[in-house]
Amino acid sequence: MRIEQAQADMRQAYGDGGTGVLASAIAWLAAAIAAGLSTPMTAIATLLIGGMLIFPLSVLLSKLLGQSGAHSKGNPLASLAGTGTAWMLMCIPIAYGAALYRVEWFFPAMLLIIGGRYLTFSTLYGLKVYLILGASLALAGIVSVVTRQPVLVGALAGSLIELAFATLILLRFRRSAPA
Repeated sequence: MRIEQAQADMRQAYGDGGTGVLASAIAWLAAAIAAGLSTPMTAIATLLIGGMLIFPLSVLLSKLLGQSGAHSKGNPLASLAGTGTAWMLMCIPIAYGAALYRVEWFFPAMLLIIGGRYLTFSTLYGLKVYLILGASLALAGIVSVVTRQPVLVGALAGSLIELAFATLILLRFRRSAPA
């Protein structure tokens, strides 16, 4: 399987990856709600628990959109998806450690981590929009720290940015789908 075929398979299975971005936006939104209604540590726990549900929710959303929610066996990009996930999971303790020093740094650190993960999606799906999404999340994380934003703002930024990009990605996917 050539890379273009592997990317097309990933795009077809997961709606250009938009269902995963939407599922992630929902996790960030839940964390923002928790930050507004409860404690920063509850918001952190909400994002971490919600993060564990992103892939199953994205598969469900893919199926609701008429996609398979599963790439072809033997797709060589599956290993990129797996190693990207492993890298992200190994970075989460850094964000948590930052929160132990200053709780307001958890969500900006996660914005940087998730932004970095989305950069690999440009190869996974063959779509440059993921470079812009990754850079947008990273920039939001940096701005949140520099301007000393409260926990709620970091969580809300992740949700709003991902919601906007999920909408763009899914609309593009729908327009490009064969009739």
